[in-house]
Amino acid sequence: MAAEIGPGEFFPVVGVGPHAEPWPVGERFDPELLENGDRRNVLDHYRYWKVEAIVSDLDSKRHPLQIAIENWQHDLNIGSVVRTANAFNVEFVHIVGKRDWNRRGAMVTDKYLHVLHHPTVADFAEWCRENDLPIIGIDNLPVSKPLENYPLPERCALFFGQEGAGMSDEAVAICSVVLAIQQYGSTRSMNASAAGAIAMYAWAMQHLNPHL
Repeated sequence: MAAEIGPGEFFPVVGVGPHAEPWPVGERFDPELLENGDRRNVLDHYRYWKVEAIVSDLDSKRHPLQIAIENWQHDLNIGSVVRTANAFNVEFVHIVGKRDWNRRGAMVTDKYLHVLHHPTVADFAEWCRENDLPIIGIDNLPVSKPLENYPLPERCALFFGQEGAGMSDEAVAICSVVLAIQQYGSTRSMNASAAGAIAMYAWAMQHLNPHL
C-alpha cells in the first residue's frame, strides 16, 4: 500500500487499516485501533494491541542488558540510542543528568521501555551498586580497551556519553571498564547513536546468538 506525495511519487504507508469484522476478542486488543487501523511502527505480531499489552509481553522476555546515557546538553542522539535499546528489548534505559531528554529520535519507542532518571552520575552509580549491576563505559579514550574481543557480562549497563564531548570524567570514574570501537578511517570518533547500536549488537552476539 502506498500514498501519493507528489505527481508520480509515492511512499509506503506504515501499518494496517481497520480490522475486518468480526474483531478478535481479548483484553490486549485496542478497539480504537481495530476500528481505525494501526499505523504504528510495531511488529505485525503486535498489530491492534494496546500499548500496555505490548509492554507486558515485552516484559516477559526482556534481556538483562541495560543502557545508560548522559544527558547534559539535550543531545539529539539520545533518542536514537533509546530506539536501538527498544530493538534489543533491554531491561532498563537510564537517563543520567537532565530529566528532559530529546525524544525526537526515539520515534515513541520509549513507550515500550522502562526509562529511569538519575539527576547525577553519583545517583546512577548508587543505583547500580544497590542492584549489583556492572557499568561498562563505551567511549574512545586512552584508557579504553577494545570492545571487539572483550567478554561482556550478560547482566550489565552500557554507559554512553554525549555527542562530541563523550563521557564525562565522573562517568568514566564509575565504570568497571571503558571499551572503544575500533575505527579505521581519519575521524577520532563516530556519533553516539552509531556507537550505541554497535555496542548493543556486540553484547547480543555474545549472549543472544544461538550459533555461538
